[in-house]
Amino acid sequence: MVTTAEQKQSISGVRTYLPIEDYGIIGDLHTVALVGKNGSIDWYCVPAFDAPSVFGALLDAEKGGYFQIEPRDTSGESRKQLYLPDTNILVTRFLTETGVGEVTDFMPIQQATSPTDRHGILRAVHVVTGSLSFEMTCRPAFNYARDSHTVEPVEHGVVFRSPNLLLGLFSTVPLQADGQGGARASFTLGEDEWAYFSLRSAEAPVVTTPEQAALEFQKVLADTKDYWRNWLKQCRYQGRWREVVYRSALALKLLTYAPTGAVVAAATTSLPEGIGGERNWDYRFTWLRDAGLTLQSLSMLGFEHEADAFTDWVLARFLQLKPDQPIQPMFTIRGETELPEILWTTSMATVRAGRCASAMVRPNSCRWMSLGNCSTRCSCCSSTEVSTTADGNRSIASWSG
Repeated sequence: MVTTAEQKQSISGVRTYLPIEDYGIIGDLHTVALVGKNGSIDWYCVPAFDAPSVFGALLDAEKGGYFQIEPRDTSGESRKQLYLPDTNILVTRFLTETGVGEVTDFMPIQQATSPTDRHGILRAVHVVTGSLSFEMTCRPAFNYARDSHTVEPVEHGVVFRSPNLLLGLFSTVPLQADGQGGARASFTLGEDEWAYFSLRSAEAPVVTTPEQAALEFQKVLADTKDYWRNWLKQCRYQGRWREVVYRSALALKLLTYAPTGAVVAAATTSLPEGIGGERNWDYRFTWLRDAGLTLQSLSMLGFEHEADAFTDWVLARFLQLKPDQPIQPMFTIRGETELPEILWTTSMATVRAGRCASAMVRPNSCRWMSLGNCSTRCSCCSSTEVSTTADGNRSIASWSG
């Protein structure tokens, strides 16, 4: 079955926009996903932060794409989100008249030092008390909802195939195509029963039993818990705001790009100050000043690896400059200086991906950074100079302004 971009545009829905504060974030150090309190993943770009969106309902509720799991009966329902302690594993809890259910979301950590197409989102549905019926809808919209794709049912799941990306959705409950470019499932769980979903890029669903799926989920969950908790052990802060500082550090870590050490200013694009408003820029890039301050904070807390990786990335950017070339304030997460800008219209506003970095060149844009001792620091009186030595090598020095 093929769903064209035009067909997507004709699909009407009753979905509305959640307040931005109603989203939690999960990630794997290459990209992130935003999960709403309604159990819907409304923002996900793969395989990297600045890749085109697969789920973009955050920007266009009608045709942007989403992956939602929520109770069928919402009468008397309340919802809340929380993270498992000292992790970026998100739990969305539904409290209804007939029972209490939870959806646990996380992305297995990708510590690869080079870009990879293989990324995944694991979702587990669990009924704590009572009995709950759930609806699952996974309706991707590839390349900012501009590419067509096919929906191919396979054993234990479906495959979504676009010209440039493949997504495989595994499920322990039966799935069926929804006729709108997605897949859906309806299922009921009793007390302490589970259902599992796994969305993976660049690979089809793995044929396995529900029992094997449960064991695999618990293993990957334990590994992911261990990663985040071991990472936090580096933190030197032990004051009264420990929980807040830990949560802030975990959020900042999610914005780092493992293959290069770069840090994005934000994980999203095109969110204006108000619906239909202006200033809807793409912030999925690295601003030297902002990223330097982020890494300064992490370094002060004891996370030296992130500071060292970012310093190496910045040094590489300076060393690629030509003599007398001014330093621009922003780069892609791979260190590129030029990127095309894409504009398209949604039900909310005209949105954009990419921006022209060359138009933003400002002399002395790195007055905040000192690299002489391989660390970043905020200073209104330090700057950085790239010079050529007698043997033709590039060097970096800092001076007082």
